[in-house]
Amino acid sequence: MERTAYQKLLEWKVKKNRKPLVLNGARQVGKTWLLKEFGSKEFETFAYINCDDTPEMEVSFSDFDTERLIRVFSSVSGIEIQPQKNLIVLDEVQEVPLVLTSLKYFCENAPEYYIAFAGSLLGIGLHEGTGFPVGKVDEINLYPLSFEEFCKALGRTRLVKQVREHRWDELSSLSHTFIELLRQYYYVGGMSAVVKDYCENQNLQAVRDIQNQILADYKRDFSKHVPKNILPKVNIVWDSIPSQLAKENKKFVYSAIKKGGRAKEFENAIQWLMDAGLIYKVLRVTKIEKPLKFYEDFAAFKLFVVDLGLLGAMVQVSAKDVLVNNKAFTEYKGSFTEQYVLQELVTLNKNVYYYSKENSTLEIDFIIQNDDVYPIEVKAEENLRSKSLQSVYNSNPDLKPCRFSMANYRQQDWLTNVPLYLVREWIKEKENRNALEDFINSPIVFMDED
Repeated sequence: MERTAYQKLLEWKVKKNRKPLVLNGARQVGKTWLLKEFGSKEFETFAYINCDDTPEMEVSFSDFDTERLIRVFSSVSGIEIQPQKNLIVLDEVQEVPLVLTSLKYFCENAPEYYIAFAGSLLGIGLHEGTGFPVGKVDEINLYPLSFEEFCKALGRTRLVKQVREHRWDELSSLSHTFIELLRQYYYVGGMSAVVKDYCENQNLQAVRDIQNQILADYKRDFSKHVPKNILPKVNIVWDSIPSQLAKENKKFVYSAIKKGGRAKEFENAIQWLMDAGLIYKVLRVTKIEKPLKFYEDFAAFKLFVVDLGLLGAMVQVSAKDVLVNNKAFTEYKGSFTEQYVLQELVTLNKNVYYYSKENSTLEIDFIIQNDDVYPIEVKAEENLRSKSLQSVYNSNPDLKPCRFSMANYRQQDWLTNVPLYLVREWIKEKENRNALEDFINSPIVFMDED
């Protein structure tokens, strides 16, 4: 499979002031596969060590002598590690917390080695006072496969190239093909093992079996790693997310999961799930103005799960409803479509918000900020009415409203309708265009050699 993050790994390899790499991501998004692929293609050899099933790693970090540790890695992996020639991959490093502390010493004392760290619950370790050396590492975030990556995995590379040409109007003639692929993505999702099996076997039951296994693995992670005092709360929050998303108003409501439930009771459980990379938290903003961060409302938010396909498995939506009857698009209060759009935005490393007006039904599904602020309305069908968007635009004509829907691309005076299958590339194009305009308009300073 071709992953967008591979290019980021290549950039890390040639980076002038390269530091040890931390690859962040939830279980089963493909971290191990990606690092092994990178090591085998871009280095003479690579040394892979899984800290979870290598007992020697537990006792090896008695101190942080990097020369000694390199000898340990060579001995354990069977690879003669040499500076500038090998990639060292330490996986499941959350099982040996002192590995994280060692990052500082590899950065300062052994920068000539290529060393990458990964772990299914690495985010938990980073928030538990393990001595994580801020400023001493490079980080890359890995997410479930985006829709573009999914299409490539299915061999639809030509379609992806056409999307990247940005002839939005011309793509309308291919909408049926894109929508059919989008249906498949809604069911399969972007977890690495699920996509791989689907591409090889096209077996829908096998897809659901693997998704259910991943969900079971998550539950086992809860039992193993979550502090006992918050374990029941983590399970309650996790299990409640699909029903919260199925509401007309998708704001997370504590009392919906427990009568009389309050933020203080559940906020640590929510934070654990966020640190594990299993949920996304979308904060409300009180104003749609730059900078959005000034207007964050920490008391109001939506929660989404890590992957669209896993959401379907959690609610046991059938393949027939997604691939044939269209119910994933038309029912469930648009929850699957909002989940999909959010994932596409998250893969672009966007800070995503939503907006709702006090004492009003007015709500904007998502808001992002580049140079401009984009209020986003998500429609699961071809319904093109946008009263909320019109209202916020009338109050601030500097906004750039857009609607993501099943309708074809359409540029209106004040609003752009973007087909759901173009979400990620359209946002990227806007971002790149703004960057180019900034470069063109920036002053050029000529410096004397002296």
